[in-house]
Amino acid sequence: MSKPTADATGVFVTHRNLLFTVAYEMLGSAADAEDVLQETWMKWVAVDLDTVQDQRAYLVRITTRQALMRLRSLGRRKESYVGPWLPEPLLTAPDVAEDVELAEHVSMAMLLVLETLAPTERAVFVLREVFDLGYDEIAESVDKTPAAVRQIAHRARAHVAARRPRGVISPADTRQAIEAFQRAIETGDIQGLLDQLAPDVVFLGDGGGIKQAALQPIVGADSVAALLASSLPRIGREMTVEPAQINGYPALILRLDGEVDTIMAVRVDDTRITGLYSVRNPEKLSRTTHHTLLAR
Repeated sequence: MSKPTADATGVFVTHRNLLFTVAYEMLGSAADAEDVLQETWMKWVAVDLDTVQDQRAYLVRITTRQALMRLRSLGRRKESYVGPWLPEPLLTAPDVAEDVELAEHVSMAMLLVLETLAPTERAVFVLREVFDLGYDEIAESVDKTPAAVRQIAHRARAHVAARRPRGVISPADTRQAIEAFQRAIETGDIQGLLDQLAPDVVFLGDGGGIKQAALQPIVGADSVAALLASSLPRIGREMTVEPAQINGYPALILRLDGEVDTIMAVRVDDTRITGLYSVRNPEKLSRTTHHTLLAR
């Protein structure tokens, strides 16, 4: 390996977790984020490092541009997706949960909010709110003027604020809710289940057309409880339930014959579960067997 390539490799490895986090935040897909990192690497090794003043900023700029292109094509893929599309869940280490701001922004609930932004709005919001980049730096990444970026950031911030969880998502509240939810489904306690669900709870299931899942959102505590009750007899007999840290927050892993079958993540508002996100598509479960390292 030549010295320039070795130097480029060292810099890339140093910032790899940050770059993955940027791409994942923008795409909601670990598989696509990894592809973006590969594309970033190919462009990075072709750069004359002597001409780069800020290597971290340069790498973030490449990653953002590649992620934006992929995000637009991903939008077309989602149009033909079978049933609701949910972000790819990540098994995360405790340090992600300790960074409260990072955990909130990579939570399944927040990623679903980010799905409602246009691609450039999402990129600007992520770079500004999560990674605290300056407007000039963001402008270079999204090919806009700093003034335009300020306007986009303001619009995206207002859009997210209107849709994000009603209060700060407390990991403690989430843990308490998920523990009570787990007890209810393991014991078949329908009333206990209903006690944890907000009246307007929304259940989203992602089977990707591969595994059975609800093809439309299920809304309301009674309807969601009835849906879950149909699966309760399998818990303990065929399936096991275990707590896990998914996308920085407490969640559940349901295993069938020892293999990951379902990831159940939640959104909690005011100590009640307002969102249940069930990911069953096997193509989205590969990141639930080992920790994914995130950074900002």
